[in-house]
Amino acid sequence: MAEVPATSSGPPSGGSGGRRPIVAVGQKTYLGYAQTLAWLEAAAEAGRSYGGAVDVVVFPVAPALPAAVELGRCSQIAVGAQDVSDRPPGAFTGELPAALLAELGVTYVEIGHAERRYLFGETAELISAKVAVAVEHGLTPLICVGEGRLGDTTAIREEAAVAQAGEQLSEVLDWLPTTSPFVVAYEPVWAIGADQPAPVEHVRTVAAALRSMLADHPQARVVYGGTAGPGLFAELSGAVDGLFLGRRAHDPAAFAEVLGEVAGAASGD
Repeated sequence: MAEVPATSSGPPSGGSGGRRPIVAVGQKTYLGYAQTLAWLEAAAEAGRSYGGAVDVVVFPVAPALPAAVELGRCSQIAVGAQDVSDRPPGAFTGELPAALLAELGVTYVEIGHAERRYLFGETAELISAKVAVAVEHGLTPLICVGEGRLGDTTAIREEAAVAQAGEQLSEVLDWLPTTSPFVVAYEPVWAIGADQPAPVEHVRTVAAALRSMLADHPQARVVYGGTAGPGLFAELSGAVDGLFLGRRAHDPAAFAEVLGEVAGAASGD
């Protein structure tokens, strides 16, 4: 397993390292089928405007995946699934096999979200198996890591945050070839759904520690999630490669604003 580095109070070194920025949107099950398609249609212009400079990914509800893929092709918005089965196609009722997702044109899968870990009891072993099967079928994993437990909004000190998030990342690194692209979404659990994101220096410290663990994975990107929204990416300049948005992106205008900020930073504007 990869070693979790010691924490540091200083800013991360190396910045984005030339990695292509990415903005992802996790929609959970807030939006129904028709609402999801309406959001995609409203977000299409922003995707076309900024998709040349930023990788844009949306994770809609599962029934909307085929339609989302079709709409996304016209707007430079890639589509990801919010879950993937660790099992192959077969007698596994209700599961979403990786082969099926790839057949639909899905290109990303979200794995290890705090809600999957704590509400549905997903273990490190199951999360690792999902990562392995996603890579096997050419899907790009977006792997969520972060300290704390759902329902507890108490902020956790940076040293403990580095240890917990780093341990979660180390648990899956053995299943990720050094040549594979993937995204690490740092989401402090205590900041998910909160009024404010985690403090900037806290995010910088943890993101730097995670980045140091990825030295042998040049295609890996680190993003921040947890009440992320407009204005945050500039504050995290150089610390992360993008943002993982939630409810603040339900407003297509806010989503477009974030894309513009990230694209502008990538071009040096």
